[in-house]
Amino acid sequence: MIFRLLALILLPIMAYYSAKSISQKFQLNVRQNQILFLIMSALLIVAVLIALGRLPIHFIFAPLGAFGAFLLRFLPTLMRLLPFWQMLMSKRATAKPRSENQASTIRTEYLEMVLDHDTGDMDGRVLRGSNRGTQLSELSLGNLLDVLRECQDDTDSLQVLEAYLDRQHEGWRQQHSEQASASVVETESVMTRDLALEILGLPADASNEDIVKAHRSMMQRLHPDRGGSDYLAKKINAAKDFLVD
Repeated sequence: MIFRLLALILLPIMAYYSAKSISQKFQLNVRQNQILFLIMSALLIVAVLIALGRLPIHFIFAPLGAFGAFLLRFLPTLMRLLPFWQMLMSKRATAKPRSENQASTIRTEYLEMVLDHDTGDMDGRVLRGSNRGTQLSELSLGNLLDVLRECQDDTDSLQVLEAYLDRQHEGWRQQHSEQASASVVETESVMTRDLALEILGLPADASNEDIVKAHRSMMQRLHPDRGGSDYLAKKINAAKDFLVD
């Protein structure tokens, strides 16, 4: 008797909070809330009748068992009909008129991009880096390339920004390539005595004879014709030329 009384008190409370949680989690509209209310009410009535002993518990398990048997028997047929159902739903979705002022938002580690469905315009806001808080449309191509270099470690940000640059600046890839090449040349042209000695593996008091001997030995092992690389051969030659000259 006490168990039934507790059940009658707890069941409405549980039903209320369950319905509230579902509605908040899935952000249901008014019609969906009404349907949820009807379903929860029906389940609550059945649960109360079972708690009072007015309804046998197999009243629930019998329909569930019959439904499960139906699924097992007709599952292959349902699977064959699934593509037709998807095609039908796709056609219905295509036939619906598109509402105005629709926009999609993509948020990555470095960017928050917005795409206008009506016009196809794309713009975004920088979330990290030296241009943080600035709209992409307010940045020059040089600043955009700075943002591109800053987000090299995040693939999503990189792809989104490249798509924006392709749309807004057609020749950006050539300029970016030229800047990268100039940076590499500038970096490679800086040679010091300490760096050259380090490349050849020589001490600070190495003579010209030691330098030539070390250069010859390394080139015999690292020459491109013997499985080495052009880059290493170039660095070795540059180090030798710098020390000898």
